[in-house]
Amino acid sequence: MLQPIFLTLRISIAHFKRLSKILKLCLNKHLLEAGCDEAGRGCLAGPVFAAAVILPKNFKNELLNDSKQLKEKDRDELRKIIEKEAVAYAVAQVNNLEIDEINILNASFLAMHRALDQLKTIPEFILIDGNRFKPYKKIPHQCIIKGDGKYMNIAAASILAKTYRDDFMKQAAQTYSQFGWESNMGYPTIKHREAIRAHGTTPLHRMSFQLLPRQLELEL
Repeated sequence: MLQPIFLTLRISIAHFKRLSKILKLCLNKHLLEAGCDEAGRGCLAGPVFAAAVILPKNFKNELLNDSKQLKEKDRDELRKIIEKEAVAYAVAQVNNLEIDEINILNASFLAMHRALDQLKTIPEFILIDGNRFKPYKKIPHQCIIKGDGKYMNIAAASILAKTYRDDFMKQAAQTYSQFGWESNMGYPTIKHREAIRAHGTTPLHRMSFQLLPRQLELEL
């Protein structure tokens, strides 16, 4: 007789845990707030992408989370929902040559600025994932460490930045098939670094990065 009660209790606990992970929509409920995030900062090749997203005040989605915590199919599905329901969204990139010139931190800021430039609706406040940001025009902002796991507008931006960048690297993988970019997306995996050692670099590699561990360095 107790089994149905225990089953109901387990379901209730699971439901509570799921609900407790639901992100807050935004930081400022009374302002038109854009969430910003980037993708590809730690890669050895390809651009860094960034997105800016303004969600409607009534937006709800229990699946929405930090893009790194989601499966690829869930990210792709959420991207469709975000692009359909957002008040405004934009995605921008800074290529590897620019990264080498201004460094990856400044390139990440620039990518976010470019995304904000493209928004069709001007935000009143900007919420940034991370702990550093260069002010954008005169719009106030706040940085939130691990904000993509706390606020929906940042999480939405993380999903757009991630999926757009993944699409770029998968396309590039068709030209540079030996580097495995269709699966590692340009990150410093063993396969990626072994391919650099064997085949050298491509026009998409970030030459200011340490592409190989010191014991495997070669003239690039």
